[in-house]
Amino acid sequence: MTAMPRDWSDLARRMGSGLALVIVGLAGVWFGGAIFHGLVTLVCGLMVWELTRMLVPERRGLAVRVGLFAGAATLLAVSLPHIFALPIIATAVLFGLVQIKRHHRIFGAFAFAVLAAGWGMMHVRDDLGFGWMAWLVLVVVVTDVAGYFAGRTFGGPKFWPAVSPKKTWSGTTAGWVGAAVIGVLFATQSGNAVAVILASVFLSFASQMGDIAESAIKRRMGVKDSSSLIPGHGGVLDRFDGMLGASLGVLVLEGLLGFPWSVL
Repeated sequence: MTAMPRDWSDLARRMGSGLALVIVGLAGVWFGGAIFHGLVTLVCGLMVWELTRMLVPERRGLAVRVGLFAGAATLLAVSLPHIFALPIIATAVLFGLVQIKRHHRIFGAFAFAVLAAGWGMMHVRDDLGFGWMAWLVLVVVVTDVAGYFAGRTFGGPKFWPAVSPKKTWSGTTAGWVGAAVIGVLFATQSGNAVAVILASVFLSFASQMGDIAESAIKRRMGVKDSSSLIPGHGGVLDRFDGMLGASLGVLVLEGLLGFPWSVL
């Protein structure tokens, strides 16, 4: 088995912009409240803007309108009682669907995922506290970093070459191991260590599936990056696809599996 050649050409630029994102993100998570809501609203609006641009690149004005509406819906969804979140998110998705003339299934599924994930992140910070939000962010970051360096260093068989040509099994597995380590660190402060560790690995996998889903859309539309907003990372979707998947994973843990958040 021959390892992939190491390519570190984008490392400096990637680390610089990544550090800036981490600083801004940590500040938002730390302060919470309106600051965090505003940050998540901005990110969700930009992701839907990028999604619309990829699907209908000739309609730039439409992408701006849909992105603004999605951002406003994200903020409104978290500002009202939880019972209103789903109808508001569905309305924002419908707003885009009635104007986009093609790729309805892709837009509907992914736009809904973006807004639901945004609401999920704000729910974690507002209702579950800083500890759980820090855990979520660290799981996603460590999954990405461990996967990046392990994949570039060891290479090996591809995880899903038809969708994501660069993702390897070595990087994927390293992400799970890194997330498990984060789970162990947080489990020392919990009353249910096994649950925290298993949930960490599950969210690591969910974050990787978010990356895979976004890669599938880019491959379908024939684009390399969702945009060029973030040097070394491409667009907001390219950078936050893992957080998107993990946030949806949180909703699955809570809504379908009844995950015991009180353990932390």
